[in-house]
Amino acid sequence: MSWVPFGVVLVLAIGYISMKRSGQISSKEASEFLRNGAMVIDVRSLDEFESGHIMQAHNIPLDKVEMMALSVIRDRNKVLLLHCSTGVRSNLAKKKLMDMGFKNAYNLGSYERARKIVTNQ
Repeated sequence: MSWVPFGVVLVLAIGYISMKRSGQISSKEASEFLRNGAMVIDVRSLDEFESGHIMQAHNIPLDKVEMMALSVIRDRNKVLLLHCSTGVRSNLAKKKLMDMGFKNAYNLGSYERARKIVTNQ
């Protein structure tokens, strides 16, 4: 029996997981920011948000970030912890917010990861 197919699958799985997590803040650092008053922002659509969300989260859908950010986030120095369903939209929102002058925007990643970090599970 050849171990090559198993090795290839393992390497691909590790690569996928690391690519998915790249650009995400560590859970330890996010927890520290939360203790110091960071704002949690859910960038999923309103329908997704209403179907279930983290209690502390503010909803600013990705397609409305430029329009809503300044009215919801009054301090451009505030630490912002962004999440969505998978971490892709929150990474895009992070880039948009940083381009708008919000220097402390971080990608929490997926809803599940964010929920675990915010609720200390």
